[in-house]
Order: sequence, then C-alpha cells, then structure tokens
Amino acid sequence: MEVVLADTLLSRCGDRAALLRALSAPLSAERAEALRLLLQRLAASGPAAAGEAEALRRAAWEVALERCRPLLRGGEGAAGGSAERLRAARAARGALRYCVQLCGAPLAARLARDALGELAAGGGAAAQEAAVEALVAAAPRLEEPELLSRCAAAALALVREEGEGEAAAALVAGRLLPALGANGAALPRVWEGLLGSGGAARAGRALLALSALADSLLPRGPAAPGLDARLCPRFWRLVQEGLTERDGLCRKRARYLLKRALDLSGGQRAELRCAPDGGHEPSLFWWSAEKNEQLLQFWETYILIMETLEGNQIHVIKPVLPKLNSLYELAISGDKGCWLFHPSWHVCIYRRMFESENKTLTKEGILHFLELYETKHLPNSFVFSEFVIGPLMDALSESSLYSSRTNVSSAGSCIQLSISLLSLQYLSMDIHGWDFRRMPGQSIGACPPLGMKLQKFLATYLTLLPEEEKGSFLLKFIQRMTSRHWCAVPILFLSMALASIPACKVLGAEGLHALRDVLQCTMITHQILLRGAAQCYLLQTTMHLTDVEKVSFSEVSSFLLSLRPEESLRRDTLLWTELCSWLEVNDRCFRKSVTSDFGCQETSSLCQYVRSLVGEYLKTPASERENCFMPDWFEAKLVSTMILLAADVEQMKNKCSGKSNIEWIELEAFLNPLLDVLMKLGSNAYIPTLKTDKSLQLLLKLLQTRWLKCSNAQDDEVLFFIWKSLVTPVESILEFVLRRLITNELSTVGDLDRCDLYLALIPEIMNLCLKVNLKKMSSIKNFLSSLISASIRNLQERSSEKELKLKDQIRKVASMASLAAVCEIMDGELQVHLESLPSVDALKKLISFSQFNEVLKKPSYIEEKNSLCEEKTSQGWGKIVARYVHDQWICLRFVLNSFATLAQGCEETSVMSLSMAERSKEIIQSALEALSILPSDQVSPVFDCMKVLVPKLLDSSEALCIEAFDLAWKIISSLSNTQLIFWANLKAFVQFIFDTEVLAVAASAKGQAYTKIKEIIFKLIDLSTTKTGVFNVILSHCCQSWIFPTVDERSALTNAFLNAGNYSELITEACVFGTVFRKDQRHIQDVHAFIENLGEKCAANVVTESTNRDDHFVRICAVKFLCLLDGTNILHKRFMEDIFIKLLDKDELVSRSRTRYYANSLQHRIKNRVWQTLLVLLPKLNQNFLSGTLDRVFQAGFSNNQASVKYFIEWIVILTLHKYPQFLDKFWDCFCYDEDKLKKSICTFLSVLAHFDIILQNTPEKKPALKKALIVVLQWCFSHNFSVRLYALIALKKIWAMCRMLHVEEFEALTPVIESSLQQVENMHGTGNARRNWQRIQDHFFFATFHPVEDYSLETIFYILPRLSELAEDEWISLSRFGRFTDIPLPAAFQWCHSRTELRELKPSDWAQQDMGSHLAEADSQTEWTDVQKKIIPWKNSTPSLDLEMAFQDRAAKLGKSNSRLIVVASLIDKPTNLGGLCRTSEIFGASALVVGSLHYVQDKQFQHLSVSAEQWLPLVEVKPSQLVDYLQQKKTEGYTIIGVEQTAKSFDLTEYCFPEKSLLLLGNEHEGIPANLIHHLDVCVEIPQQGIIRSLNVHVSGALLIWEYTRQQVIKQKQQQ
Repeated sequence: MEVVLADTLLSRCGDRAALLRALSAPLSAERAEALRLLLQRLAASGPAAAGEAEALRRAAWEVALERCRPLLRGGEGAAGGSAERLRAARAARGALRYCVQLCGAPLAARLARDALGELAAGGGAAAQEAAVEALVAAAPRLEEPELLSRCAAAALALVREEGEGEAAAALVAGRLLPALGANGAALPRVWEGLLGSGGAARAGRALLALSALADSLLPRGPAAPGLDARLCPRFWRLVQEGLTERDGLCRKRARYLLKRALDLSGGQRAELRCAPDGGHEPSLFWWSAEKNEQLLQFWETYILIMETLEGNQIHVIKPVLPKLNSLYELAISGDKGCWLFHPSWHVCIYRRMFESENKTLTKEGILHFLELYETKHLPNSFVFSEFVIGPLMDALSESSLYSSRTNVSSAGSCIQLSISLLSLQYLSMDIHGWDFRRMPGQSIGACPPLGMKLQKFLATYLTLLPEEEKGSFLLKFIQRMTSRHWCAVPILFLSMALASIPACKVLGAEGLHALRDVLQCTMITHQILLRGAAQCYLLQTTMHLTDVEKVSFSEVSSFLLSLRPEESLRRDTLLWTELCSWLEVNDRCFRKSVTSDFGCQETSSLCQYVRSLVGEYLKTPASERENCFMPDWFEAKLVSTMILLAADVEQMKNKCSGKSNIEWIELEAFLNPLLDVLMKLGSNAYIPTLKTDKSLQLLLKLLQTRWLKCSNAQDDEVLFFIWKSLVTPVESILEFVLRRLITNELSTVGDLDRCDLYLALIPEIMNLCLKVNLKKMSSIKNFLSSLISASIRNLQERSSEKELKLKDQIRKVASMASLAAVCEIMDGELQVHLESLPSVDALKKLISFSQFNEVLKKPSYIEEKNSLCEEKTSQGWGKIVARYVHDQWICLRFVLNSFATLAQGCEETSVMSLSMAERSKEIIQSALEALSILPSDQVSPVFDCMKVLVPKLLDSSEALCIEAFDLAWKIISSLSNTQLIFWANLKAFVQFIFDTEVLAVAASAKGQAYTKIKEIIFKLIDLSTTKTGVFNVILSHCCQSWIFPTVDERSALTNAFLNAGNYSELITEACVFGTVFRKDQRHIQDVHAFIENLGEKCAANVVTESTNRDDHFVRICAVKFLCLLDGTNILHKRFMEDIFIKLLDKDELVSRSRTRYYANSLQHRIKNRVWQTLLVLLPKLNQNFLSGTLDRVFQAGFSNNQASVKYFIEWIVILTLHKYPQFLDKFWDCFCYDEDKLKKSICTFLSVLAHFDIILQNTPEKKPALKKALIVVLQWCFSHNFSVRLYALIALKKIWAMCRMLHVEEFEALTPVIESSLQQVENMHGTGNARRNWQRIQDHFFFATFHPVEDYSLETIFYILPRLSELAEDEWISLSRFGRFTDIPLPAAFQWCHSRTELRELKPSDWAQQDMGSHLAEADSQTEWTDVQKKIIPWKNSTPSLDLEMAFQDRAAKLGKSNSRLIVVASLIDKPTNLGGLCRTSEIFGASALVVGSLHYVQDKQFQHLSVSAEQWLPLVEVKPSQLVDYLQQKKTEGYTIIGVEQTAKSFDLTEYCFPEKSLLLLGNEHEGIPANLIHHLDVCVEIPQQGIIRSLNVHVSGALLIWEYTRQQVIKQKQQQ
C-alpha cells in the first residue's frame, strides 16, 4: 500500500525535486521514512528527462549532505525518545543509499572523503557509526582507486581493532564489508587486506569479515577472477583455526564458511585444487566431479562430527566418535598409501576434543588418537608430528586423565539396581553424588589405560617415522616436557612411554641435556615414589635412545649425577646392573672429549675416563691453597659414582670372561691418588685446604655407599676391596681431623662446614673399622678420648681479652659440636663400650653442672672487616648460636640416658648440688626456653631430654609438665605444612608425649596431664585427616611400646600393657580411622599401587624408604595389635572387652547420627570398619562376656544397614551361635518383634538361618532347633513382601534339607506342602523378575560359596568380602599390605590369614545382576552406530550473526529469516524462564521476531540459561504491554492475522485451524491469560485440545505447540508448491 501511494504521489507531482526538499525540512522520523520511500521509488523508476534528472540529482545531493548526514551524526535528531531517534536514523541510512544511487560516483566520493576524515579524527562511537553508514552508502558507487583503497583499509582497521572495537567491528562486518564486496573494484583490496602478506586480523575478527563477504567470495554464480576463496591456502588455515577456537561464535562462523564452500563445490561439480603449502602434504582443499560422492560423504561426516562436538554431552558425542574411523578410510588412498585429504582437518577434530570442558570427552579424544597407529596404517605426516608435540602433549598434562576409574552416576546405578528385588533389599543403596569405579578389566595396581596406550603409541609412531626424522621428533618431544610445570603423574607416564620405545640411536648431546632438564622437572613433585620412578624411566630412556658416538663420558656422568641415589639409582638395584651392562657394551663407542687421551687399548675407555676424572678432581691450583669456603659436593658425588660404576663394570667383565681371581687393578688405580692424599694428611701440614676438603668429601661419599644385597657384606667384592683400601690411612685421617678440631685451625664461619665434614667422617670410619679391621678400634678410642678432653678444655677456657674474637667463638662452637658428635656415637655404638673411656666421666661432669642454653656472644669484626667470610658471618650468627644450643642438648640427652640421676658418679659434689627434683625442674624450664629460641628443625634433642625428666615431675610440678606438652604441640602443629622437617620432629614429639613412663605416671594420677595427653591424641588424629601418616607414627610407637616394651632400668612401670587400657581410645579410633579421599587423592593412590606392583623392576621401589604413611596402615597396625593379644591374659582380656564395647558404642552413635547414610559414605565406612574389627576380636571373647553383649549385636541387625555391614553382622551372629548354641533362644526372640521393626531387618536374620547347618554343627540334639527354625521360617514365607519371601525360601530350602537328612518325623505331614512349594519355586515359568531373582539369590556368594567358619580369615574380612559387596576400593586391604607393614608382626601361630580358593576367585559379576548394563555393553562393542543424534543447524537459510547490535529489520534481513512470516508476541509474559524458553523455541523454528515487554529480560541469568544464546540469532522487539493495542493495529494494517492463544466461546481447535502465512501469535500472561481489553483486537482465538483434568498448560509449552503447528503447516505448503 505504501509503495502504491508513493508511486501515485510521484506521478502527479510536477516538481519532484521540490517535493524532496519540502519533505526533508525539518526531517522528523515520519518525514524521514516518507523521504526514504520516495527516494527508493525514484531510484527504481529509471532515468528521467535530462533537465529533471539534473534537478533531482541536485535535490538528492542536498538531502544527502544537509539532511541525512547531520541526522546520522545526531545534529538534527528527531523529537521524541530514543526509539524515535533510532527510527529516524534508520530511515536516514536508507535515504542516503538511494541518494547515492541517484547522484552516482561524485556523491559517493564526497561522502567517502568526509567519512574517512571523520574516522581519522575520532570522535566517539556515534561519530564512528555515522561515518561507517556513510561509507556503506557510498561503497557500491566508488570508482576512484585511491578512495577504494582507503575505504578498504579503514574497514579492515576497524575489524582488527581490539577491545572496545567489538561494536564497530560488528557494524563494519555486517554493513560496510558486504557493501565493499558488491563493488568489484574494492573486493580484491579487502581480500588482500584480510589474507594478504600483511598483518592479518586475528581469527575471530577475520572470520567475522569473511562471513560478511561470503556472498562475494563464495558466490553461487561465477566468481571474480582470482577471488575464489576456495583456492587460497590462507583462507583454509583461517577456517581450521576458527574450528578450534575457544569462542563458540567463532567456531560457528568457521563451520558456516566451510559448509558454504562445500555446498558451492558440490553444486558446481567443478575441478579445483587449492595450492599446497609446500612439502609432500596434499592440498588443504580440492574438488573433483569424478569423486563428488566420495567428497560429499567425507565432508558430511566431518561436519557432523564437528557439530556434535559442540554439545559437550558425552552420551551424544560418543556414538559419533566411531565415524572418525570412516573419515580415515576416506582420507587415505588405498593404492598409493598417501593422504587424499590434508591431515590437518583430522587434527582440528582432536584439538576441539582436547579443549573441551568435559574431561571425559578429552580423554576419549586422546585415547582415539593414540589408538590410530595400532588400528590404521597411516602415511607419515609432518602435521601429526607437530600435533603430537604441541596440543597432544598439552592435553596429556592433565593428571585426571590417567585415572583407572570411571565416573558412574550413582543415581543411574540406583535405577539399574532397582530392577532386582534382591538388590533393593540386600544391597539397599541410597547413593548421592558420584561413585568412581574402576574400568572393566582393571585391577588394583594395573597400569591406567591411557598410560598403556601412550606406551604403545609412542613406540609404534617412532617406528613408522623415517630415520632422518626420529631424532628431531624425539628431541622436540623431550624439550616440550621441560616447557611447562608437570604434575607427578603425567611426567611419570610420559617417561615410561619414552622408556618403552625400542632401542635406537637417535639422541645426541642436546637430547641428553634435554633429558637432564626433564629430570629437574621431576624434582619439584612431592610424591617421592612417583618422582623416583620417573627418574628410573628417564635413565632407561637415555640408555635406549642415546647415540653413544655423539656423547662423551663427561656428559653421561653429568646426567647420572642428576639422579638421586635415595630415589632411583643405587647399587643394589636392577637399574644399576642395566646401566653397568650398557656402559660395558658401548665402552669403545663414546665420543672422545677434546682433553681426554684414551689411547691405551688394554684399558677400557670408562676406566681411563675415571682415572683422569679422579686425577683432575684432586688437582689443586696454586692460587686456591687457602679458601674459607668448602667446595661444592657435586664433584665428590660425581667421582664416587663413576668409581663405583667403573668398578662394577670391570667386575661384570671379569665374571663374563670366567675369571675367578680378580686383581682389582683398575679399582686400585682409581683409589691410589686418593689414598696418597689421605696418607699424607697426618704428617704434611702444608697440603692445600681445598685438596684436603675434596679428598675427605670423596672419602665420605665412598664410605656412605650401600653394599649389594648379599648375605654377607664381604660378598660385595667391589665395596669390600674399597673398604680394605680405605682402612689403611685411618690413623693419618684421625690425626688430621684431631688437629683441625682441637687447635686454632678452624677460625672462620666457612670452617664450620669443614667441622661438619670431619665429624661426619668419625662414625663412618668407626663402622669401617668394625667391618674390616677391629685392631684399628684402639686408635679410634684414643682419638675420641683426646677429642673429648681437648674440647672440654676449649669450652672451659675463658678469654682475658675484653673484645671477643671470631676465632675463639668458632673454636667453642667446633668443640661443642665435637662433644655432641661423640655423644651421638656413644648412644648408638653400644657394642664398642666407649663409656669406659676415661674422658667420658669428665664429659658427664661438665654437662651435668653446666648452664644450659648458653648463648655465644657475637664477636667483634674489627680485625677481619675486609674478609668475605666474615661478612657472611655477621649475617648468620643466629644460626651458629642455635647450633651451639642444639649441641648442648644432644650432650645432655646422652647424660640423661646414661644415669638415673644427674649427680650419679659425682658423689663428691653432691652436697653442693641441688636435689634431683629441683635440678630436673630447672632443666625442664631450660628446655621450655630452648624450644622458644631454637629453630623448629633442631628441637628433637630437647624433646628427648623432656621425655626422661617429665615422669619425675608429673606429681610435683604437673603445671610445668603441661606447659611442656602445650609448647611441644604448638611447635609440631606449626610444622604440619613443612615436609622436610615435620616427620623427624613428629617422631621425637611422639616419643616424648607417648613415652611408656610418661603415659603410665599420667594415667596413675588421672590429673590434668592425663586429660591433656588425651586431648593431644585427638588433636593428632584430627591432624592426620588432612596430613596422611600422622596417626601411623603415634599408633606404631604406642603399639610397639605396649606389646613389646624395651628393657629400661629407669622405668618404674611393671607392665607396659596397662597403658593400652588407660588410653584405649587410641586403638578404638585406629580401628575405624580413614577418610573418604578426594578423587585426586584416590588417583595418586592408584598410581602408587601401580608402581609398587612393579616390584624390583622399578628401582624406586627398592631405593625409596617405606614410610608406612598410607591410611590403611593405621587399621592394619591396630588389627595386628589385636591379633597379638592373648585371651588368657587378664589384662589383654579386659582390654579386648573394653574395645568391643566401645566399638559397639561407636556403631550406635553413627546409627543415631542425622548425617545422610548412603553407600560408601564416611558413615558407611566407619560402620563397616567397626564390624570388621569386632569380627577379628570375636574368637578371643568368652561366653560370659558375649552373653551380655549379644543383644546389642542383635539390635544392630535391626538397623537400616548397608550390604557390607549386614554381611559382617550376620557373620558374627552365625559364628557366635556356632560356638555357643545355647544363645539360640536369644536369637529366636529377634523374630518376635512387631512387623514395623522387622520390615527393614528380617532379611538379615533370615540370612543367618540360611547357614543353620553351620550353626548346629556342634549341637548334639539338632531336632528341637530345626523344629523351631522351620516354624519361624514358614511364617515368613507368607510375607506380603516378595523380597522377604525370597530370603525365607532360601532359608527354608536349607532347613528342609537338614530335616530330610535327619528324618524328622514331626514334619512328615508338611512334606507334600513344603516340597511342592519349593518345586514350584524352582520351576517358575517365564523370564520375569521373580525367576531371575530366585536364581540370583541362590547364586549369591553369601549363600552359594561363603562358609562362615572355613572362610574366617583376615583376607576375607578385609579384602574379599568388601570387594564382593562392592564397597569402595579404598576399603579393600589385601594380605600383601598386612605383610608390608612390618612394625607389628602377626603371631607365629596365627592361622587365619588366607581364604579358601573358591571364595578368593569369585568376582562381583558372578553374583551381581547379570543384566545390569548389558545393553550398554552391546552398544559399546559395536564399531559404529546405525544412527546418531544430530543437532539441526539450518545454515543454508542463515549466516552467522555478524552484527548483534543491529536493529530489527537489518538483523532479520541478515539472518535470512524472511521465509517465515510468524511473529510471536510475549509482551504479557513476565517470567524470565518462560521468555527464555520461548526465545529458544522461536529461534529453532525460524520465527521472524519475538516481541517482549522489555529487552532487560535478555540480561537475566534465568533467561539466558533457558535461551542458550538464542537471543543472539533471533530478532527481538520491545513493545510494552501498554503499547500492545497500537502495535497490533499496525500489524493488522501490514496484513497480519492476530491469533490469540486462549480458551473462548468461539476459539478454534488447534488441530483444525489453518494458519495464514502472515500470522501474529499473541500469548497471554502466566496467571491471567490475555486481558479482556485485548481479546476484541484478536482476529481469531486458538485453543489446545485437552484430555486431562488440569485446566491449562504452561505458557511456554502452549506457545511451543502453536509455533510448531504453524511451522508444520508452512512446510507442507512449500512441499506441495514444489
């Protein structure tokens, strides 16, 4: 109608130019829209007469520059609100375009210049938008090359602009770029700017621009010469980059471009090929009419996979993954064995999977890629190599991917379990959250699937690589391992994969250095075992892959030194033997270093290298004669390691050659330079300090070497020869050490490190003499006596000078350190009887009467102010003082351990001394002072001293002792986050607080100290829930001291086991201890178990010290302790009865708890542990005790327990009745309660009756009991509950068989009834649940295989039964773990360890539901699904949203929604959830617009949650409810039929109504529907037919039904028209 009116007006107007001018002054919104329409009709009417045409051009010029441009810039904004201004601006944009059409290139050029100037000048977003709109209007008519270039550059600059330029970029891409694309001269410039050699835009912006230019770059008609995007490699690289972007909109644009290109290629069937990037790779894109079907099949499958991956839902994605295999079949030429499609397309799929938020999808993608080379014969591709080193390794850094467990939805498990009545009653599970179960076929300690796949992949992939590429690939792979922080688990399995590569010589010196860098990466992980295992595999990698001709011995030795002997490489491991063999085999192949001369052919290259190494090590430059600093230990470690390696290699050679008498010529040659220096130490005072330091460092390292696993140390021939050689210069060494320690030669702070070196040598030399030459012990005793005497003199010496000198103070520090070292030696080497030395008495006297915590004053530095050493002294004097105090307490510990009183042996001074109690109190006070001033890592000797003194003061000075307890606990709790020093201090703390005598004295008084100790117990238990291993230390110490007390003359305690009764809470808590681990903790435990299962194959298992910090060891220790108890011992008996009662109390407490009790919850686990322990104690308890507690056991059976707990309760009841049949009367009473109490627990007691033959095994008169059992069971066979009837029938079957065997005459009359009933059950027809469950309950392990007496063992209680009852794996404790914990041994006569083989071989699947998950298993076994879920993406009718800020009409046109004429009006709806759902539904079915009451709803989170970004793809219009009448009237004038969704007297049935093409659907309010004042504006009302009682549907559901019905009818009409 508007067009007809405009044409009529123009035809009747004589002066059209005047009409335009009149209409444009002033330019309101209505006038602007009228002006746009008139200009549109003028431009479409064709050329006018010459004079009139010129007048129109002038008028259009004026309108464009004087009216439209100012309006766009906001200079002549229309009156009214923002909506009016927006309406006017929109009309002005259209008018400007038609003005350019009328005026041509001159106006276009003028507008372009003005707009470019405005863009250059800036001026804000509004000015920028106005300038862009001017360029949009001008771009199609621009002709000047210079202007075209400037416009293209300006457009690309706005597209590239980051941050706040998003709106401008969307505007440019949505309007300006398509306009430039329509200009054939401008398009090449834009194309070159986007993808040319210059700086390209980032992927997101470039794809935005390319999507806008899709009609020009991928035209359905003939393309411009040279501008077919399909032929440009950079275009396809950009598309691939977009497919893997994190931004979903960017990925959508990339898929759109890909589909557009494919649709175009498939329709044209043209021959085209994109130029290859280079190398031997195929083109990124090509098409051939001959292979059109194959190409379409490949790309359709490819797009299906990429679109499915957008869902992030594994149940949708997993069925599509097998289609990846078909992609490879299509992508590889079978006859030529090369790639038909570029492999980078496959890489895009994997990269998309790797970057998914769904870790399960990431893992699936990784596993699929790793399996490729096992199942497919793929041609070599550089793309895949780069992908492995890049994205794949990044993905492999996620620790959780290596888990052997899979996530099972517990709710889903419940649904499956509910199929079986057996599971409902006997395995009642109320599971919430997630249950992590091991993957099918995975046992505890097995290698995770990803770890296995990674090993196979790397070995296979490297084998298939060309020889010239292997080295570079592996080097990049290893270097990538050093480029980021790796957790312990990924670095372990990557190292294992490298070690599994078949031996090949591909790595040189650079590769060796890279492996050393990887070793450094492993050191930052906290898991020592995993760290050590990774080091082992990296060493194996070095031996397998190093090209020895490219590396030298020095490079190899430097690498070996990066390994930690205490974690990986040690002499008593198979890894050391493998290393020796590798060195022997490749001895002559290593690259010769520049400085080496390995000319001798008789001596191995390794030996020659070690000789030169030792010689170079002991060389000392003349300028280095005196140095205040000790040399680094690196060189000493290196030399000692290489000496031992070379010696072991020589021994290996001699054994292989059959030599029996080994002369050790080479080893002697290694040691001679060292022995020469050591022999001269005592006599030559002029040997350079550096040389003495190095020789003694090397000596210490050699002496600290462990011997091989031999029955006798002398069988280790290499080490024994070293010992024999090193024992020779002992006197010289001792003389040198004595001189250095007692004279003034140690005078600087740097000399304190030397003091430590000398003192560390003393115990090693003593051990050496004890093993090799006892005659040397006299020299050692003389040395120690002299050292003690001289040290005492130095300490007692008082300086006469006023100012203290550094050398005097250092001498005192060295003297005190010497005395401390001697005291520690005398504490440890009791067999040498060093206490008899005459100087020891003087030492004891000195310590007994010295002032404790004596602090050395800081000396003056005036004389030595220029010395570098003294500069460092002034900064570290506090550490020196702390060391001095620490050494005092070590000496005091020795004295306290040696004497019952401090004054013993000093009778002559006893009159002058304080009383023992006063002296002890004084020392305790000094100890408290020491704890406050000493660093935390030096407090252990103070704890040891307090351990001796506190029992003597608990009665008289309890407050002081409690203060000591509190301060000690404060120190330990503060160290809980310090890994290095915490455990040693914790051990000392435990030995102090839980000393046998301390506990006994505190318990005897039952005072505040006793309460404080119990408080500390619970604090430590609480700490152990967050720091695994704390409880282990306490419990192990207490159990050992209580059951195996040491002989101690000081102790006044006659029976240490009394402490167990006084502190029984410790054992009670230990029996139920254990936390529910987080997923990451369980994962680490699984990997630990895997490494431990490797045994000696992994050297880390041999080398790493077992710390027994696993939480399982707490319960193992407690159980072993209980197993050691003797029921005939009155103390043991009382203790066990007390524990039994407390455990029952614990069970009742948990049962009464309001905490949710579900399977594998902490409550379930505690109850399970309680009953496991009770089962262990049961055989040791007598009849009298059980008589009083059995009722509580029965009461526990009435509780609603989980399956595993029920098993244990039933087992205890069976064993008790088996041993004491006289308790049967109490058992029968359990069946006398009312049905409400029995309905949850009757199955428990019926299960006991199913083992009635075992219960009556020891009963001579069985018939009365059988009669009673039969009566009880028969009444429950008629229960209304099917599950109860099942259990009653299984019990009836067992009891009736016993009656038949014993020929019980009383039941002859019942024989036909019972046997017919049992026969009917056995012969149940059909395949329903009843028959299946009857068969399953008979096959249930508890009834079919389990024997309560013969299967009584630790293995059944702690491993088999928890496993068969599907308890979490964290609760399974295998016998091997009991054996691994050696602190507490099992009794020699203990016979209940192993279960019967029949039970041990059972698997949970043998008795669990057989149909559970069977369909899933069948589906998983298929290689490819026949059909898969696919998200509908109607890309052909829409382009990606290029400008989300555009107005309704522009967005509608750009989104291509013109096919639908349906408008959904939801202005009356006020709930964001309903609006969000309607938005999503409207967008999916292609509605042209959704009208809402306020656009603010779009920002609501509930709206966005339901709409899932549909608002970005659907035009939204804001019409307030008060404006609805006007809006509906306007739409009526445009030809729309107004349809209301409402039940009225004249409403149409939805199934009978035919929707017009132009329909407007009005939805009512959620509560009131459509208001009465709007109903009369409706053309028609439609209602949805209903069958139920509820009166109305949800408004979103109602709207969705009508939208779908409209869409369905329109689709049918279109098909009919076609």
